[in-house]
Amino acid sequence: MRALARATRVLERASGELSLAHYRVLSAVASGDERASRVAHRLAVGKPTVSAAVDALTQRGLLVRTGVDEDHRVAALHLTREGVAVLSRVEAEMIRRIEDLSDRTPDGNQLMEALVWLGAAIDDLQAQRAAERARA
Repeated sequence: MRALARATRVLERASGELSLAHYRVLSAVASGDERASRVAHRLAVGKPTVSAAVDALTQRGLLVRTGVDEDHRVAALHLTREGVAVLSRVEAEMIRRIEDLSDRTPDGNQLMEALVWLGAAIDDLQAQRAAERARA
């Protein structure tokens, strides 16, 4: 557990242009979550937390809000060109840091494969929880 917490700190340091919270929001929007409520759900944080991050990222010119034709109460979120560039730079540095850590282990390839498996397990858990909420 402590190793995961320490790895998170390594990633925070790698994301110098963004806080880890802002990285997570930009990453979720880049992955297709266009509404703040969906981003909050995906990241398992409150809507006020996401709204504050969206406001800050919008002020920095990394995100834009656009109206949704069918529902004028809702705004869609999109990365700006600068948002895409910042996200790309931050992710490249994060990958570099994880690869550096991986190279320091007895079997770096196995570590990287385990990270992929962990990501898939997290996706599976989130899908299961969403299905359970939909049934409730």
